[in-house]
Amino acid sequence: MSMLVRAPRACASWFWDLEDYASPGLQSALNAAARMSAVLRKYDLLRPSALEWHWVVPGKGSIAKTRLPLPRSLDDEQLAVKVEELRPVAFPQAEVSGFLVTGPGVWLDKGSVQRQEYGLVELTISAEPLGLSADVAVHHDIWGPFDFRGTPHPEVCQQNAPRLAAALKDLDGLLGVSAEPGQPTCFGRAEGYGVGEPEVTDGRGPNLTDLL
Repeated sequence: MSMLVRAPRACASWFWDLEDYASPGLQSALNAAARMSAVLRKYDLLRPSALEWHWVVPGKGSIAKTRLPLPRSLDDEQLAVKVEELRPVAFPQAEVSGFLVTGPGVWLDKGSVQRQEYGLVELTISAEPLGLSADVAVHHDIWGPFDFRGTPHPEVCQQNAPRLAAALKDLDGLLGVSAEPGQPTCFGRAEGYGVGEPEVTDGRGPNLTDLL
């Protein structure tokens, strides 16, 4: 196994309400993202390389999408200034409703060979005026006991799932609140600090290849 297939929807996600952890606002959201991504980076799950976000106008919804490569750390105050400078000129009232932190992460195949994959783990911070929230999502089959064909791959799961679980536990400790499982999809669901086991038939999981 050397190539990863990415599901169009999350295999599992975890949500944190950051109301008691951080105040509203763009700089506060970037600071929270910096601390959370530092935890994910410690486990080689996400090395932030870019921010992506939508500009939202009240009453109009999303009017533009922006991607900004990260030349500096997420909590650098000049980064917030740069984000503000990228507001569409025709929409001076546009706001950043949240952003996605993207970058490569490291996974291990069944032979313990380290491989890099962009978007291995994604961190989303919502910067709504009423308060911040965060979401961590995974889109690959390496975190669960079966691949997308339904074939058991315990070696691959064991090489990767414990690191994800450890990072999620550390994030709970950092944020002072336990993660809530995100909405399940046809590709999987969060269960505790991992991907829940699907319905098994004759030792195999569901074949999801038609949905990829």
